[in-house]
Amino acid sequence: MRSDFGGLDELPAPELVTGEAVVLDLRPASFVTRALAFALDLLMIFITLIVMSFLLVIALSNMDEAAGTAIALVSTLGVMIGLPILIETMTRGKSLGKLAAGLRVVRDDGGPIRARHALIRGLLSVVEIYMASGSLALITSLLNRRGKRLGDLLAGTYVIRERPPREMPNPVRMPPHLYPWVVGSDLGRLPDRLSLAVRQFLGRATQLTPASRERLGRTLADQVSQYVAPAPPAGTHPEDFLNAVLAERRDRDYARLMREKQARLARQHRRGAASPLSPLGLPPN
Repeated sequence: MRSDFGGLDELPAPELVTGEAVVLDLRPASFVTRALAFALDLLMIFITLIVMSFLLVIALSNMDEAAGTAIALVSTLGVMIGLPILIETMTRGKSLGKLAAGLRVVRDDGGPIRARHALIRGLLSVVEIYMASGSLALITSLLNRRGKRLGDLLAGTYVIRERPPREMPNPVRMPPHLYPWVVGSDLGRLPDRLSLAVRQFLGRATQLTPASRERLGRTLADQVSQYVAPAPPAGTHPEDFLNAVLAERRDRDYARLMREKQARLARQHRRGAASPLSPLGLPPN
């Protein structure tokens, strides 16, 4: 059976939610943005080293030269390696540079990192960033689709853009000429995946090419028509049909929630009016 929109009755789910209609929640950070964040972190480390060196000169002025050299070396390594590890662990994946650039380190599954992830990344940074002057991190990042450096590969992490640009989706509007039809139609429950695909398509339709917009609109309208009866008037545009169905479902859901709220308040009122006294005949506390 074919629908009025000319599409197939069934379409594999992966073809419904395409890259043209789906907004990714976690976007890997570009190498340039990560390099900028690291440059800010390096600047803070450099400033911290200068302040620490000044304090060490004063504190170690009367100490043995070998002991002073050892303390200075340990302190320097602590600032360059230990401090970034500590900050990333305490902030669950951020540093001062990443905070300024809107980045965060997350696990491969999108969860927050822990101390072991920060430790692996921090230790590997000595080799791929400091010793190799960043060349090893650059090559590894360019070869990985998520922009991972060697430390990320071993730790199972990657850096995301925590503040991706977001555009407000276009609101779903009821086409006036379809209201008489849709208000009396039987709307079945749409599968969550299909409902999400339709909403994302309507929100991004103006950003698509005309051919992609036409193809996706007809495909989604055909899928939605399997849950709607009777069929829309002949010649209905697919996007008008999708807007009408989603708008009517929204209005019906809102009306249902309001009825449930009013019924719940009425039951509470009846219970309060029916039992002014406790079982012992005393006023309730």
